[in-house]
Amino acid sequence: MPPDPALSPALDPDLAARIAEAVAAGFPEQVAHTQALVRFESTRGAEHAIQDFVFRAFRDRGYAIDRFAMDAAALAAHPGGGALSETHSRAPLVVGIHRPRAETGRSLILQAHVDVVPPGPADLWTHPPFEPVIDGDWMYGRGAADMKAGHAANLFALDALARLGLQPAATVTLQSVVEEESTGNGALMTHLRGYRADAVLIPEPEDEKLVRANVGVLWFTVEVRGRPVHVREMGAGANAIDATYRVIGALRALEARWNAEKAAHPHFADQPDAINLNVGRIEGGDWASSVPAWCRIDCRIALYPGLSAAEAARAVEQAVADFARDDAFLSNTPPRIAFNGFFAEGYALAEGSEAEAVLGRAHRAATGRDLESFMSPSYLDTRVYALYDRVPALCYGPISQNIHGFDERVSLASVQRITTAMALFIAEWCGTERRSAP
Repeated sequence: MPPDPALSPALDPDLAARIAEAVAAGFPEQVAHTQALVRFESTRGAEHAIQDFVFRAFRDRGYAIDRFAMDAAALAAHPGGGALSETHSRAPLVVGIHRPRAETGRSLILQAHVDVVPPGPADLWTHPPFEPVIDGDWMYGRGAADMKAGHAANLFALDALARLGLQPAATVTLQSVVEEESTGNGALMTHLRGYRADAVLIPEPEDEKLVRANVGVLWFTVEVRGRPVHVREMGAGANAIDATYRVIGALRALEARWNAEKAAHPHFADQPDAINLNVGRIEGGDWASSVPAWCRIDCRIALYPGLSAAEAARAVEQAVADFARDDAFLSNTPPRIAFNGFFAEGYALAEGSEAEAVLGRAHRAATGRDLESFMSPSYLDTRVYALYDRVPALCYGPISQNIHGFDERVSLASVQRITTAMALFIAEWCGTERRSAP
């Protein structure tokens, strides 16, 4: 729908209408570009090819390019850096930079991640997970929503201005990162590289709403050692898998204790499950007829904004240690805990920023509705900019279903609406100027 000029007073009504038309004119190409992104099986560590594709897309549009690797030492020294385990991605980060002829507007970072979570058994999908099928309004595929549609929207919001012979009158930095699903180190590395802006917009699939607050996240493993014997003498041994389930009970008690504190956190008070513990993987034992000598679980737990990752990690360690001390077997064989991924604090987005006001006007113009905000109980890269740059970090994106699940899909009508809102936001936030001659 065309924008309502009366509801976007800071942007010329005629320009706003032409921007909406330009987004619509480029939308078939945007859909095809999104499908191309989805076809890359860019799970953790396998993002090199898609980053090459992104590099070419940025370069072909004339953006200055920076392609660089993670700096392990710099990330390890930062309080928000996640562990660089053997499964950590070695794919490069790709940044495209638009520089105006005259820096008269406010600068902006547009970020998106290309890494996706594993698709799981393919036979549980209606369509193959990396074949981006369109059925009605929905585009299916792993990563279609989280967040390759947003990745494309970053690029095509700028393309819409270019189609009108315009460009932002301020520096705009397009960041294509990895490790968003595992450590957040990709976004943190761009920060450590020195990229800064007056505001940040990350179009994650947030149902056309603005994230007001989100949790921090810890990833950790717990390893329990048992005492193996033949099953005929089971009573003389100690089953590491059984013992691990008892440790999970202690972690569930910590989860319940933290959830009981939600009233002290305004953005979380009305949430039934503000803090979630997920036991995501379990492995153990060597033989069905032997009492298992070992068991290891991979866990994820959330934490409230304001609680540092280091404090939360100590609480996890203490909860397990306190339980093990009173357990007949574990008191002599304490579980081993290692932090192997996310080590990230949450954040709350302060109300009243001019960036939020501009996005609110753009959203109202593109959708006909006021911009709503909500709490997200998930990790978001916006934490880097909210916590360490202290700038408005806006997470806002399209309607989706089943992210991280089977038949993940994104609404194409919603993608067009949020791309329109993003283009309007860029035009007002950064200002516009005539495009430089190629």
